[in-house]
Amino acid sequence: QVQLVESGGGLVQAGGSLRLSCAASGRTFSTYAMAWFRQAPGKERDFVANIAWSGGSTYYADSVKGRFTISRDDAKNTVYLQMNSLKPEDTAVYYCAARRVTWGATAPIVVSGYDYWGQGTQVTVSS
Repeated sequence: QVQLVESGGGLVQAGGSLRLSCAASGRTFSTYAMAWFRQAPGKERDFVANIAWSGGSTYYADSVKGRFTISRDDAKNTVYLQMNSLKPEDTAVYYCAARRVTWGATAPIVVSGYDYWGQGTQVTVSS
């Protein structure tokens, strides 16, 4: 079992930056693929970024590529999402997700690909 707790959300002006953190419980954190999704009001939960086991590879949604960076610190059981050049359309609740994978497996990019979810953290970007 893995429990995920997000933090770092808030209100920021367009063009600003935020760093989200997701702290995970469990002693095998390094064997989990991790991802960030987001959900705006009235919309579906969308993929933002993922990072494979041991940070071997990352993948981003086109809408955030070049602006957001996902990273992980397995010693701290934490995954991060650095968000730069924020836009009003980035406003959403951001969720951290985890899935236990085998070495070399591709990290999923769909909601159904993840077994564990955090409670979400609100990010609001004002224009």
